[in-house]
Amino acid sequence: MNPIASTLQLFTGVQARWMGCAPEPTQRIYFANHTSHFDFLVLWSVLPDKLRCNTTAVAAKDYWMKGPFRKWLALKVFKVALIERENVTRKNNPVVQLKAVLDRGSSLIIFPEGTRSFDRQLHEFKSGIYHLARSRSDVDLVPTFLDNCNRVLPKGEFIPLPMLCSVTFGTPIRLQPKETKEEFLNRARLALEECAKL
Repeated sequence: MNPIASTLQLFTGVQARWMGCAPEPTQRIYFANHTSHFDFLVLWSVLPDKLRCNTTAVAAKDYWMKGPFRKWLALKVFKVALIERENVTRKNNPVVQLKAVLDRGSSLIIFPEGTRSFDRQLHEFKSGIYHLARSRSDVDLVPTFLDNCNRVLPKGEFIPLPMLCSVTFGTPIRLQPKETKEEFLNRARLALEECAKL
């Protein structure tokens, strides 16, 4: 097992709960709630080795490029896809960037709320997840609920605390024929809400 993943699992005592699907080595888009900058690390750590080595987490460029240590972690250690959240242009469109990652055969970890929530209540989803689902209709989107990560690394803190976490994987969804953007975003959000109840 990856030593970093093992350390993260030991530190958080995280439990992976595959409730709606099995940990199969197939291309997927894991979409999760967002409560902490520690989120993608916890989710990444619980994936079995065969899945983890072919899964790319998506993270905010404005956060992870601040300072040489964060940059080194993001680019060299975890090899995340850093995306723009604020100054989005046609040239740095995150959806185009993530489609390219999928084209390489990698799975993705995304956070469709786009910003953190601190009370287990989901924000409205941004449209990026819809555009990914539309462009890759053969790829399952797996709702993934992270619990207690916000207590491991609270907002404004830099040193993580050892807290028990869980990651629950729900039933995969795909974009349905003739489904509108609004319908899909609502269904995806409901799927993640249901995942939180498992």
